[in-house]
Amino acid sequence: MREEVIEILSRVSEEEEEILQGRKGIDRSLYMDGAHDVISGEKLLKKGRLIAVRPHTRFIAFPEHTHDYVEIVYMCRGETVHHVNGTEIRLREGELLLLGQNARQSIDAAGENDLAVNFIVRPEFFGGTLPYLGEEPSPLRSFIADCLCGGSESGYLYFRAADLLPVQNLVENLIWTLISATPNKRGIQQMTMGLLFATLLSHTERLSVSNPEEEVIVRVLSYVEAHYRDGSLTEIADSLHYDISVLSRLIRSRTGKTYTELLQEKRLQQAAWLLDNTDKGVEEIARAVGYENISYFHRLFQSGFGCTPRRYRLRK
Repeated sequence: MREEVIEILSRVSEEEEEILQGRKGIDRSLYMDGAHDVISGEKLLKKGRLIAVRPHTRFIAFPEHTHDYVEIVYMCRGETVHHVNGTEIRLREGELLLLGQNARQSIDAAGENDLAVNFIVRPEFFGGTLPYLGEEPSPLRSFIADCLCGGSESGYLYFRAADLLPVQNLVENLIWTLISATPNKRGIQQMTMGLLFATLLSHTERLSVSNPEEEVIVRVLSYVEAHYRDGSLTEIADSLHYDISVLSRLIRSRTGKTYTELLQEKRLQQAAWLLDNTDKGVEEIARAVGYENISYFHRLFQSGFGCTPRRYRLRK
């Protein structure tokens, strides 16, 4: 990260100065309303703003709390220790922690050289960001979007992204737009956040979530993304060291769909994308997405989209 940014983030704030002079405990009036343990976005965001960034307050532990916004913590230098939903997360330089509104978090005291930034993000900000994930929908994108917008029970997403240069560049750019007088801030911020999410979604092997079963589901959905043409439940079960029947029940309970339904959904989505964006014939597309039985592909497509593949292509 640029030394200019590090220098800005390293400055001792007025709050930190009071802590260094002996104040015990956080000043709740800066973060919370009354006796509630919910950090309020209204305390941290300027009126009408949907996103802001602030350095993490050092030298003091933060007691357990939740947020009424989505928080993204990025570790610029050093490390911080977070306790989220009962799990300890040691956030190291270059790593990201995304916290939903339902996540319960406490934070150990950070030292002088432990520099983290907190992005405070209203859920509605993502309405302008998520389109940058691409036109093609997928179960994995839906799952991540749900986590980010507060609908998921998982509570948090933890990305070990320290060695991913595009992630580091995008986060630094986002920090810079928020701390400098950048014109057209909102548009740039939403575009940058969208590119950041798109990059993270291509590296789900670096992702951890709060519930081990949900982490398994992320791996399954990622597998479907990469192996929709020829993947099998047996193969993914073996790689996860799961009994196939146990994994099958887990997929159904967590997604509301069977593995076969997830696979068919992804195949049909890919077929629709190919119909819209290539000149390939219907039979070639059917085989490209994993269907050798062309009649069966036609029946599935008709059921999923309400028309034949040819009519789908000609609909515009």
